[in-house]
Amino acid sequence: MSSQRLCVVLVLSIIVFAESIGEGCNPSDLRGLNSFKAAIQMDTSGRLEKWVGHSCCRWEGIICHNTTGRVTKILLPGFISSDQFLFQSQMKGRLSPSITLLSYLEVIDLGGLTGLAGNIPPSIGFHLPNLRKLYLYGNNLTGAVPESIGKLSKLEELALHENRLSEALPPTLGELRNLKMLHLYSNQFSGVIPDSLTNLTNLIRLDLHSNSLSGQIPDSIGQLQVLEELDLSNNFLSGKLPQSLTNLTAISVLYLDTNYLEGSIPFPSSSGQMPLLGFLRLHDNRLTGRVRPNFGYLVSLQRVSLANNNLCGPVPSAVGNLVALTELYIGGNRLSGQLPKSMGQLSRLLVLSLPHNLIRGPLPHEMSSHQNLQILDLSFNRLNLSTIPEWLAALPSLSRIFLAGCGIQGRIPEFLRTTSSPIQELDLSANHLSGSIPEWLGSLSQLYLLNLSKNSLVSNIPESVTSLHDLGVLDLHSNKLTGTINQVFQIGQRFPDGSLTYIDLSDNSFYGGIEETGIAAQRGIQFLNLSKNSLEGRLPTAVGALISMRSLDLSYNNFNFSLPEALGDVSLLETLKLQENHFTGAIPKGFLKLRKLKELDLSHNLLVGEIPAGKPLSDFPESSYSGNKGLCGKPLAPCL
Repeated sequence: MSSQRLCVVLVLSIIVFAESIGEGCNPSDLRGLNSFKAAIQMDTSGRLEKWVGHSCCRWEGIICHNTTGRVTKILLPGFISSDQFLFQSQMKGRLSPSITLLSYLEVIDLGGLTGLAGNIPPSIGFHLPNLRKLYLYGNNLTGAVPESIGKLSKLEELALHENRLSEALPPTLGELRNLKMLHLYSNQFSGVIPDSLTNLTNLIRLDLHSNSLSGQIPDSIGQLQVLEELDLSNNFLSGKLPQSLTNLTAISVLYLDTNYLEGSIPFPSSSGQMPLLGFLRLHDNRLTGRVRPNFGYLVSLQRVSLANNNLCGPVPSAVGNLVALTELYIGGNRLSGQLPKSMGQLSRLLVLSLPHNLIRGPLPHEMSSHQNLQILDLSFNRLNLSTIPEWLAALPSLSRIFLAGCGIQGRIPEFLRTTSSPIQELDLSANHLSGSIPEWLGSLSQLYLLNLSKNSLVSNIPESVTSLHDLGVLDLHSNKLTGTINQVFQIGQRFPDGSLTYIDLSDNSFYGGIEETGIAAQRGIQFLNLSKNSLEGRLPTAVGALISMRSLDLSYNNFNFSLPEALGDVSLLETLKLQENHFTGAIPKGFLKLRKLKELDLSHNLLVGEIPAGKPLSDFPESSYSGNKGLCGKPLAPCL
């Protein structure tokens, strides 16, 4: 055969082979893909409806090997993005076990398909030896993680989070020697963390948060020398923190919060340990002991939360060594003593949160150097400030001030109106403030939260509050305020749904009625408490327009007339307390539409007639209706 004819034959052979890859499909692969498609009842992306014929390598979401023609990748993620749009698709159906027929698979990406149900095929580890990446997160998968998954020796990335998988982690996970990233969070895994997991010495990221794992953190966790991120938060882990944690020389993110961990915190014994740790969360555990000076060795820390434990003793002066620190949360402990002067060295600090401790005053003047501080929360300590330090108002970035229960006396200081940074949140509740609410309050144009509750403030609410267009939370309960309340409902009315979401004016001396037009403009209100005042008149029909409201408390007032039928239109209502008023007439049948109602009290009014039959009204106890002599019907005595 001449060389020219040989070249022609070779070219034709290549063309035929290429066409066979494009036109044909390995029978095993084709059977597996068609079985996968057959188990899906709905595909909103329209990708599967294009899977017709035998040319599976041309199907959308399918990638084949250039030479063998075998399927190597199934790429059908829920999120589909392009230059023009981002679309989340759904596939409703079950994950077919026949997917294991595609024995050359290297990547399976079915992440984010929220309707995909079924189980992970038990034999997955025996039939897919080349699998490197497995993404099954954000599905509706159930059952156990199969033990055979430990046979996937080439696996590099495993993401199974946001499913309803259960059972314990299989001990064979420790056989995945090449695994670099393990994401199993937001499932329902139970049992203990197997010791074999620490054999995964190539692991860079280990994320098991938001499961039901119990037992202790393996003592050998420190063997994971290249581990950069460890998240075991939001489980049921108990026991002590392993000392070997300080051997994690590459660790930068360590989240162990929201468990039942106890004992002392194993801070580094030298500056060479955990040198890269930037993010530390140990909050919501049962940790005890002192915050030792060794804390200062963690010089790379940027954010740290030790809140809601049982830590005691003073804040160590070594905290001043953490010069990279931007956020510090240590509230809800038993820390005592005065804050160290070295706190002034934390020049990058944005958030300082130390509420609910035993810290004594005075505050060190060195804290006046916190040029970047945005949030300061020292509430409920033993500071006995008497007055707010004036240097606080000079901090150029401070916009959220929480000094509740700090022993502050006298009037609300006027220097707060001229702070360097506009105040967005101000909580001075549970102090000994007296005098009136100042008129200049209306000049705090960016104010979102105002809490002056549990003080001894007197007089009316100033008219200037109607200028607070961004005010969302207003809490003035348990003072000695008087006058009418209608200007409150005028706040933010230039916006379509108002701005207020939370109003508590209870336990004061407000009088008069509620204007129809005012309350109708506050569609965004979710919580409204006007109890224990002297309000009277008719409850406006416009209350039915408060479509976002979840809690309404008008108890212990002098409201009268009948209950508005429109109140039944507040479909999200969970709490309705109208006891100790003078409401008359029958309970509107529209109240049967309050399907989310969990707490109801209509007692001690002048209501009459039969309680509308049906849920939710029939589910509440007799006490919800007692003191209305004219009422009858379930759960009270039958009507005659």
